[in-house]
Amino acid sequence: MTSPQISNLITFAADTFPLCCWSCGTPLDPQTSTIQPCSQCGTVTLQQEGIWCALSPHLSQSFNRFVAEYEFIRNAEGRGSNEAEYYLALPYKDLTGKLSAQWKIRGATYRYFERRILRRLPRRPLRILDLGSGNGWLSYRLSLLGHRPVAVDILTNDRDGLGAAAHYATHLPAMFPRVQASLECLPFPDASFDLAIFNASFHYAEDYRRTLAEAIRCVRPGGSIVIADTPWYPHESSGKEMVDEKHMHFLATYGFASRSLASQEFLTPKRLESLATAFGIHWNIFKPFYGLQWALRPLRAKLKGRRTPSQFHIFTVEVPA
Repeated sequence: MTSPQISNLITFAADTFPLCCWSCGTPLDPQTSTIQPCSQCGTVTLQQEGIWCALSPHLSQSFNRFVAEYEFIRNAEGRGSNEAEYYLALPYKDLTGKLSAQWKIRGATYRYFERRILRRLPRRPLRILDLGSGNGWLSYRLSLLGHRPVAVDILTNDRDGLGAAAHYATHLPAMFPRVQASLECLPFPDASFDLAIFNASFHYAEDYRRTLAEAIRCVRPGGSIVIADTPWYPHESSGKEMVDEKHMHFLATYGFASRSLASQEFLTPKRLESLATAFGIHWNIFKPFYGLQWALRPLRAKLKGRRTPSQFHIFTVEVPA
């Protein structure tokens, strides 16, 4: 399957949702029907339980093992809930109390993003790609602000994936679109969004260049791309140690190392520099404050002779013309 490549920039009315055939890139009209046959290649794109399925059979099969292992681990960690209140409280509070420390980081990142980055972007409302959206909490928050997000993920389950976003429907004037798709092959026309944000998801990419290229393709010139809540290390060695530790933990805890997807797992200055050179872009780096204890982690690690811990900076870039 090839990425959708539309030669001419397309302008959409404010009440439409830009979607392409996942096979050949021909624009579809998802407002007219939940069954969208492509006028060029005949491939059918379906909406099932509110989610547009835009994964080719080949890609879907290639993700099967990863999805099974990922969902198993996430369920074991206690993610998700049967109660709508749980989802409505995110990212500010984890009502289950099982992953409060992690959601504290997510909440601080979002507050910083909203106040220091999102509010300074000129257009209103913004068309936003929420890439790696999970249960859709970010799309929900963006919708409340009046923006027009599209939630994208490969997970569709109703606790931790796109299906869980159904909890937001009755709290919004209009439900945001949800699309099952790979970050390396997005079913959207060129230059159809103002902003794309990798929502704690960029590190799952197997190829950073291909993944970033797809985001750049989908965002208009002058628009922005944001990478948030992806682990960053000053040195490659620390990141590799983290990856080894994680897989050893999974193996000891769950009986498998969860290596079915060759994810890049983390960022470093060299990796960011390589991407900047490849695309002719300049990264802006923002450093949210996560509290004194978090800020002291590198010093404590150094004193104990341990590897450098991860940091969660926010990286933004303007899409070049």
